[in-house]
Amino acid sequence: MTIRVFWILLALLLFSSPFLQVARCQSDPETEVVEGSGEGGDLGIVGDDVQDFGSDSFSPAPGIETICVFPKNPSKSVAAGEESELLVGMKNDGDSSLNIIAIQASVHLPFDHRYLVQNLSVQAFNNATVPPSAQATFPYIFAVSKFMQPGSFDLVGTIVYEIDQNPYQSTFYNGTIEVTEPGGLLSVESVFLFCLGIALLGLLGFWIRGQIQNLSKKTKRAPKAKVEVGTATTDASMDEWLEGTAYTQSLSNKSKKKK
Repeated sequence: MTIRVFWILLALLLFSSPFLQVARCQSDPETEVVEGSGEGGDLGIVGDDVQDFGSDSFSPAPGIETICVFPKNPSKSVAAGEESELLVGMKNDGDSSLNIIAIQASVHLPFDHRYLVQNLSVQAFNNATVPPSAQATFPYIFAVSKFMQPGSFDLVGTIVYEIDQNPYQSTFYNGTIEVTEPGGLLSVESVFLFCLGIALLGLLGFWIRGQIQNLSKKTKRAPKAKVEVGTATTDASMDEWLEGTAYTQSLSNKSKKKK
């Protein structure tokens, strides 16, 4: 019975593991736009009437290079429902100044980018320019949905800009992020897997102990070797042949003495 329970629990663990890793999420009904701070005011970050550029696709301008850095999070671990910050660096090697319009990002399943998990907030600018042969850094603050399950996802971030009133966009990040539950590394899933693992180890220990006990009982019940003791038999023909001899007389005398 213990062995059957052990294999049933092991099968349930293997069956439930893929479903625990599947990303089930619910996008936020409203897109939040980051409000401008003291530094953001210099960059011209705006928070009203932000255009969604998700449906538009522009080509990158020649001579423009981008880079992305997670300043406070080099491991790229993002807690669901909590704000995270990244920095977008731009280098303008062109002949004209460029005007930054917006930064946007989206979350996709890692094995197929056609499966969109969530469109993140669009951060717009109205007073951010990069002159020729210059570099600039722009902050982008985002938050994945609080309903997103922990796991690995792909983050695709683009920056939209204009050069001579012509729109362009460049992808500054297209890589993996690790979504975790808010409040630390301890999650419901990890607690469940830990408890299930302890239970399986306990059942395995009981099973091994039972096998050892059964083996010791079988050893104790093993029959001991019996020593056969020969019994003396009296042959009637031998008695008749010795009747009247000195041997029979000595036996009769011994029997009389015993009486």
